[in-house]
Amino acid sequence: MSDLLASLPKPARFLETSRTDVWWKEPLATFLGLGFFVVYGTWAVFQGVDYTYGPYMSPLYGLEIFGDSHHALLGPKPGWWPAFVPFSPALLIAWAPAGFRLTCYYYRGAYYKAFWADPVSCAVGEPRTSYLGERWFPLVLQNIHRYFLYMALALMFILVWDAIVATQFDDGFGIGVGTILIAVNTVLIGGYTFGCHSLRHLVGGRFNKLPRSTIGKNCYECVSAANRNHMKWAWASLIMVLVCDIYIRLCCAGIITDLRIL
Repeated sequence: MSDLLASLPKPARFLETSRTDVWWKEPLATFLGLGFFVVYGTWAVFQGVDYTYGPYMSPLYGLEIFGDSHHALLGPKPGWWPAFVPFSPALLIAWAPAGFRLTCYYYRGAYYKAFWADPVSCAVGEPRTSYLGERWFPLVLQNIHRYFLYMALALMFILVWDAIVATQFDDGFGIGVGTILIAVNTVLIGGYTFGCHSLRHLVGGRFNKLPRSTIGKNCYECVSAANRNHMKWAWASLIMVLVCDIYIRLCCAGIITDLRIL
């Protein structure tokens, strides 16, 4: 036994590796991509202005419960809103999709590597020698992903509704560039949401047994098909959320003009 232990390789130091490829490209790209989204998304959510243009609604604001636009369901800012908290309609809804992505199985692996270097990449030394898993606070909160899934499914109806509303201009039905962007965004977020690992387990029978009914099997196969490209759906939908928000803000600022196609 002592000879066996003596022959085992010593743990690699941080970033030490024998790999010869450019292994750091993916974690660096993930760090820059997610980092930019977090910074921009936080800024956009707290702005509270320029999130709607005509029939278009920024997906970062989703269901506008209170607000100053004609999309607001319950009117302007309520009187009970704390004076020391900046008001933004997004603060009432953005936490749900943010929580869904933050606890997503793909995003966990992505930002564990890119931000925590846990590990930074396969066969590359990490800055710690112990592993506690997701049993302790705050990582134990990752287990509520399945509950955020239910919220994400409900939000899909809101996204579809926003895509329909995006065709309702002052002069009637129409299609603009913003309409197309919002519709594409809805499709991409749908692919990401309906490819969720938790949804796959849910429609697969919940008890680690595949469903026997034809409908159950077809649902499982559809979710599995989207799940195979879960990473692509995750990135494509994330980028499109930014594109839609930036497009609407540029239209509000008068920098660009929305082109009516129909």
